[in-house]
Amino acid sequence: MRKILIPTDFSENSWNAIKYATELFKYDHAEIYILHAFADEVYEAETRVTEEIFDKLKEKTLEKAKIELENFRNQIIEFSPNPKHEVHTMAEFGMLVDSVNDWVEKENIDVVVMGTKGQTADKKLTFGSNTLQVIKYVKCPVLAIPSVYKDVHPKNILFSTDFQLPYKRRELKFVSCIAKCFVSKMHFLYVSKFPGLSLRQQDNKNFLEASFCENQIDFKQKNGSNVTKEINTFLIENPIDMLVMINTRHSYLENILYQSTIEKIGLNIDIPFLVLQNLPR
Repeated sequence: MRKILIPTDFSENSWNAIKYATELFKYDHAEIYILHAFADEVYEAETRVTEEIFDKLKEKTLEKAKIELENFRNQIIEFSPNPKHEVHTMAEFGMLVDSVNDWVEKENIDVVVMGTKGQTADKKLTFGSNTLQVIKYVKCPVLAIPSVYKDVHPKNILFSTDFQLPYKRRELKFVSCIAKCFVSKMHFLYVSKFPGLSLRQQDNKNFLEASFCENQIDFKQKNGSNVTKEINTFLIENPIDMLVMINTRHSYLENILYQSTIEKIGLNIDIPFLVLQNLPR
């Protein structure tokens, strides 16, 4: 049973993420959890008020959220009347990252799916503060869907990696299952100035090969030190439908995620972006 958590603010971006998720996992028996965490709304609305008024504001916001969630749930069922899918809705007073992490742990969630703002004028992906915070701090794989993205059949998946750290079997199996459902080809890209692999890297590469033994796979090594440039070039030259990277300590992705502004990421991504967390779950 696949367990999918989709935070929503009832925007078009979040609705697009929901549509993408229901289609991507249409072959799976899945429980889909639609979460609205509304602490920010209440704090933004309140000024200097009494505790009683504050509690009434929370209650009013909760009731409004429940109505909107039920509307979303009905839209999902109408859009994708899949008997394999069970849709749950939750509204709670909490901060987004805290609420998402709580539900990830409580329900043993496989993936968090969120919408992004799509592309800015300079063609760089803008995650938005909520999606960025979830990618950085939630202990679960996160799939970010550009607001303008419509095609839900990932025929080619790019997995950028340096083979330095051991991979988590559950996360690799998750990616492999997606690739298997859509008969996708997995492209593994390694960027380095050095031609060979260390023994540790070779062991990790062998583990990748074993984990994707039921998939079409292709390993590519690009000579260089500019990982961003090589990923962008690969995305331009190949019809890639999904990008996969790992966010772990001292990784390339962690380094760019912790830039002062996300615009410095430099990745020209206009496709779904799956971030694995390499966590022992």
